[in-house]
Amino acid sequence: MGKIIFFEDRNFQGRFHGISSDGSELNSYFSRCNSIQVENGNWMIYERPNYTGQQYFLKRGEYPDIQLWSGLSDSIRSCRLIPQHNYFRIRVYERKDYRGQMMEFTEDCPHVNEEFNRHDINSCKVAGVWIFFELPNFRGRQFLLRAGEYNSFTDWGAMNARVGSFRRISDLY
Repeated sequence: MGKIIFFEDRNFQGRFHGISSDGSELNSYFSRCNSIQVENGNWMIYERPNYTGQQYFLKRGEYPDIQLWSGLSDSIRSCRLIPQHNYFRIRVYERKDYRGQMMEFTEDCPHVNEEFNRHDINSCKVAGVWIFFELPNFRGRQFLLRAGEYNSFTDWGAMNARVGSFRRISDLY
C-alpha cells in the first residue's frame, strides 16, 4: 500500500492532498505542487493529466522543493503507484516491432551504449517495472515501463529512441 502527499508550497507548507492509489487528474485537489512526502511505495509523478508529459520517479522520502531536483514545473497533474515485482527481465531491440539486434537484461544498465553497442532502443518487451533514462548513469528524462510490450519508443512516451540507461524498480530501489 502506498501513500504520497502533495503540498502546494515548499517545505511541506500550504494546502495539501494525500493519495493512496493512481490519480489521473489531480488538478481539482491543488493548483500547484512544490513539495512532496512519500510515506509508502514507489511513485511516478507526471506534469500533465492522464499520466502524460514529463515524469519523475519518487521513492519513500521527503522532497521539500521539487524544482531543485526534478526539472519539473510546479504543475503536477497525475501520479501512479508502481506495483512491486519479484521478477525482472527486459529485452531491448534496435528496431521497431522487435526487429534487429536484441539483448536481454535482468539487472540495471547504467550505460546502454557500452552494453548494447548502440544508443537507440526502438522496441522492448518488459517483465517487472523499469525506468528508461535519456542519459547514462540514470540521469535525464525518465520513462516508466510497466510489464508488457512496446512496439516503438512512442509507446513509452518518448520523442526519440535515445536511451542512456535503465533500471529496475524494486523494494530495494
